[in-house]
Amino acid sequence: MSGIDGMGDHGGTGFDALRRAMAENAEEPEGPARNARAEQLLAEAEKLNIPLAVIEALGHQLKVYNYSSEKAKMFVPFARLLRMWDERPEDFDEYETHSLHWVFKWMTTGMLDQPHIPLTAMEKWLGEMEHRYRLAGHSERAVRSAEYSVAAHVGDLARAERAYAAWLAADRDAMTDCHACELHEQGWWQAQRGRDEEALELWAPVLEGEFTCAHEPHAVLASSLTPLLRLGRLDEARANHLRGFRLVRSMESMRSAYADHVEFCALSGNEARGLELLAERPAYFTDDGHPRSRLDFTAVVALLMDRLTELGPVDRPVPGPAGRSWTAAELAAHARAEALALAARFDERNGTAHVSERARARMAQRPLVERLPLGVRAVRTAPAAAAVVPPVPVAAQEPDLPALIAEARRRSDTLQPNAVEAWAAVARAARGVELGPRDRAEIADHEAMDLGPEGTGLFERAAELYAEAGDPGESLAARARAAYIRALAGEVDEALTVAAGLYDEVLALYSVDDTGVRQTASVLMSRARILMRRVHEAAEDAVLSEAEQAVREVLALVEGRTGDDVRLAARVAEAQAMLAELAARAGDAEASAELFTWAAAGFVEAGLPWFAVEYEARLAGLLHHLGDPAGSERALRAALEHGGPHLEAIGRAQLHLQLAEVVGGRGLDEEAAEHALEAAHWADEAGEGPTLGALARHQLGGFLLRQGRWAEAAEVLESALPDLSAETHGDGAVVQTQWWLGDCLSELGEHREAAERRLQAAEIARHWPEQHDHATLAHLAAESLGAAGLPAEADRAYARAGGLWRELGNVHGLIRSLRARAWLALRAEDGADTARELMTQAVRECEIALGETQAEEEARQRLVGELGHTHRQFGDLLARSVPEDAEDDSIRAVLEESLAQVVEAIVVFASLGDEALDARTGAELAAGWLAADLSRPAEAAARARAVLDAYGGTNGSGEARDDETARTRRAEAEQMLGLMEEQDS
Repeated sequence: MSGIDGMGDHGGTGFDALRRAMAENAEEPEGPARNARAEQLLAEAEKLNIPLAVIEALGHQLKVYNYSSEKAKMFVPFARLLRMWDERPEDFDEYETHSLHWVFKWMTTGMLDQPHIPLTAMEKWLGEMEHRYRLAGHSERAVRSAEYSVAAHVGDLARAERAYAAWLAADRDAMTDCHACELHEQGWWQAQRGRDEEALELWAPVLEGEFTCAHEPHAVLASSLTPLLRLGRLDEARANHLRGFRLVRSMESMRSAYADHVEFCALSGNEARGLELLAERPAYFTDDGHPRSRLDFTAVVALLMDRLTELGPVDRPVPGPAGRSWTAAELAAHARAEALALAARFDERNGTAHVSERARARMAQRPLVERLPLGVRAVRTAPAAAAVVPPVPVAAQEPDLPALIAEARRRSDTLQPNAVEAWAAVARAARGVELGPRDRAEIADHEAMDLGPEGTGLFERAAELYAEAGDPGESLAARARAAYIRALAGEVDEALTVAAGLYDEVLALYSVDDTGVRQTASVLMSRARILMRRVHEAAEDAVLSEAEQAVREVLALVEGRTGDDVRLAARVAEAQAMLAELAARAGDAEASAELFTWAAAGFVEAGLPWFAVEYEARLAGLLHHLGDPAGSERALRAALEHGGPHLEAIGRAQLHLQLAEVVGGRGLDEEAAEHALEAAHWADEAGEGPTLGALARHQLGGFLLRQGRWAEAAEVLESALPDLSAETHGDGAVVQTQWWLGDCLSELGEHREAAERRLQAAEIARHWPEQHDHATLAHLAAESLGAAGLPAEADRAYARAGGLWRELGNVHGLIRSLRARAWLALRAEDGADTARELMTQAVRECEIALGETQAEEEARQRLVGELGHTHRQFGDLLARSVPEDAEDDSIRAVLEESLAQVVEAIVVFASLGDEALDARTGAELAAGWLAADLSRPAEAAARARAVLDAYGGTNGSGEARDDETARTRRAEAEQMLGLMEEQDS
């Protein structure tokens, strides 16, 4: 748009067009394009030869500069405005006079952000501001606030504290910053002085939505992040990051707040998300119109890059200033140098070292949390954490080999999770030392366990050494372990052949007391395990029977003989678990659940709770299938508790996700969200972010939405969508995520985006056999399109939904879509007739449905209520359809028609009795006001009295209702009655 229509006319038309153009430009996104348009509009204003037009255009230009990365440009239009004020103050209207004094604050504190402006100039402007505010009769509150800002910036703490106290003591007036901005700055100062609790107390009204403005709570949410981390209030920090980043993401002028979010990522173990934030805003590396926010940004870039360099590798590619590629180490050095150079410019201007000290301190921060899960997708920047197990003792300079062997044997005898690592430590310490065959057998045995399918040869070597050590039973057990490894590799038949021979041998040895229960049980258990592998391949009756017989032989051998032997107790528990598996495969879920319960309890009682986890997880699934959600929940909680630090990341993710679903099913949304968050985190740790992690994020978003945490839910759901796919997760999960996201965006006022999500979901649901979801989504999309100011698109979506509702036989959906289309039509030029036709059709559809329905009474009552609401809306629509320039007779005719519809609504609602009392009284009041507009005060008064009577004791208890609706209705009725009685008198 190169000019403004009518601008050549120096009268009102050109000025009005200028004002419209400035209003439109003010709604554009922050940035150079909006600034350039403001400059163009100033040039157009100067052609009008109207001083106020130039004043307003200068004010507009100043504001868009202030809310952009080109803040340095705002001093020129302000100087010109001030000169115009000094020369001809009468050219300024009341609003522009107020604006001129208001932006004095921007100028004074804005100079702080520009190191080329001398400190003496700032002090001069501060004095000028104080003088002009006094002349204008304003409080000194804004002046003292500006003085505090100058003192705090240069590091004059004594003066800053004096000015801060004077600021708070002075009265609020028209020049005072809004409550939200004041509280932000006050809290920031407390945080700088190390008083985090006080800062958060000051920020609370802004964080809770009591006070807001164009840049709040955006800035407070950002400023709160590090104090919350320092205080250990991690849930709040996470929530404020997700909420706050969403607000500042598109606002070019909020580079300092954006930097706070990058800093939060660096301090909370979310380095990968920090990189994503940097990649979203490449211009922030180079925009130089606001040096102070550039200093903030480069300092946290250095902080993040130092952290990434520390984590390694140092040559990690990272986003940085355009024109070349960067590694983390290179960008760390570049950003640090730039931050310190900028800080030095400020300090040179200020005559202190304060800015440089603060920049160095910011860049030197250490992480406050090792890893704070956020719920959003991010690639790990550090290696995934393995399951934590107690450490194996590290050998001293001269290893105590006997002690290492004793410790390793203790761990293996008691089935500790890191027995393999303990024997590996023995092997390292024993290099060059001659060990006995028993020790060498156990080293080989455990090394084979660690190798899996590649360890078969080592098991055989261990068997030879056990035999050499005089333990033929353990030799057979090692060979049985080798056979089981072969079965795991797919050689089940071969393994069974070997196991059958070993079975005969060990029983022969046991019968003459040449081996013990432990060794015999080991061989029998290996044989049972191999048979269970055959069950997995073919669950035929004969195979199941053979496996069950083998398992029961283990139990027959071991039960009653376990004593204090942990290994034997574990054999009993594992055998119970095998029987549970066999029962499940035979279709006996109840027996399977009971056996899994015994197996898990057996491991726990033996002091081996980590072995119970697998079976508790299986038990949870069975109990869920059996309709016992409480039992399922207990089993899942036990699995997480018993797994403790030994759980692998993927297992932890699966358990948390299952528990989230169970707990969420009980309506405990907050706890369910915590489990879904943990599931997402551990799935990412396990490298399963795009699969299990996406599903966890999908669930987390839903639980956050159910708590009304719209912004957090939206961030999480948007993060889940790129990984969700119909092939992996099912198209139901994709549709539900889009649906939830649309709901969140609608609540956040992002209606165009909400419509897009709802339409995308509807397009998938369009192909489903059952079309109710398709219809609902089309209807919701229409609502969003209407709220986004896209009436034509909204009408098409409502028409699509209406057609689907008709096909589904859903009269309520059809009627509501018709009513919505009627209201949309009314907003269109010459759309009154169409609106009337659509509302008439809605009434007709209600009446047809009532005439045809054979439904139960409750469904019929719902339809009657729908008819009442349709008549009521028809009346409201008619009343609003009267053109402003219509003749009196025409207006009266339409109002009569409107009243007739509202009266019809009253009759319909009255037929429903007390259930529709509030709807009826609302219609009574509407009818009363219409009667008053038609100069029938007696009729209006009668309507008012009917409402008062309705709430005077008609709720069945003989007492007047006193809820909010009743109080509001009575107040309006009394107001109407009073006005009508005045007219009659």
